[in-house]
Amino acid sequence: MNILFVADPLEVFKTYKDTTFSMMREAQRRGHRIAACGPQDMGWQSGNLVTARVREITLTGDAQDWFRETATPVKALKDYGAVVMRKDPPFDSEYFYATHLLEQAEREGARVFNKPAALRDHPEKLAIMEFAQFTSPTLVTRDPAAVRAFHDQHRDIILKPLDGMGGMGIFRVKADGLNLGSITETLNNDGAQTLMVQRFVPEITQGDKRILVIGGKPVPFSLARIPQGTEVRGNLAAGGKGVAQPLTARDLEIAQAMGPALAARGLLLVGLDVIGDWLTEINVTSPTCFQEIKEQAGFDVPAMFVDALEAAVAG
Repeated sequence: MNILFVADPLEVFKTYKDTTFSMMREAQRRGHRIAACGPQDMGWQSGNLVTARVREITLTGDAQDWFRETATPVKALKDYGAVVMRKDPPFDSEYFYATHLLEQAEREGARVFNKPAALRDHPEKLAIMEFAQFTSPTLVTRDPAAVRAFHDQHRDIILKPLDGMGGMGIFRVKADGLNLGSITETLNNDGAQTLMVQRFVPEITQGDKRILVIGGKPVPFSLARIPQGTEVRGNLAAGGKGVAQPLTARDLEIAQAMGPALAARGLLLVGLDVIGDWLTEINVTSPTCFQEIKEQAGFDVPAMFVDALEAAVAG
């Protein structure tokens, strides 16, 4: 099978931890052919198919010079056995347009994972609101008065932008309410932007758990991203320490309840973020942590993903 990965530039991959790289490596190990492009490489001319200028590559096994580029043809996306959308956020207008090009490619016969419409329909922070039974109290608003009332009720809260990633723009405000007004003004741009407010979950000290769900089924280990020092954020990009650990009974309850429903919507790979017993985000764009879980727990997450990808294409 020919597999096209739509991703960030290959030159910026950190292969020792990159999840997309681990997918490519497992796919090549099984004999699949690999190509890559970015959203900027895709195009659609009226009356023609959606195409992309792709980089056909072979992985070398070298840690530094990790791929060899064999050709750079312009090809229709429908000519690939699978198109794997792995472009990192931000989910900006260009990402939005890319999902429309990918959806047109689907109409032409391409098999795209995750499904472009599902990517649009599941903004990674807002998507948790559908599953309120698993979330701690959460508010989505532009209204500073509503934020203050939420703080008055819950006393210790987290504020975050809806379009952030890697822990960017996350603030904690404790019972004293220090700087609540200025933080709200910063995040909502004086009422022009929507933000999310959540009751603080003290179990963050034990880690922000990334639970991977592949083809509707949970990986049996999570990666707990544990804040370091005085930091409240566990994100690896914010300096958190990743520790693989078996899923708890509550983790399984959440993943098994949500997994089949999300898979039925075309989400082959999902990353659920859970703090303590509470769901905090549903990651659908480019969930990570494959390599960390495999290295620490011995469970072959890339193999589970490629198994699911092959089954989805065959089905």
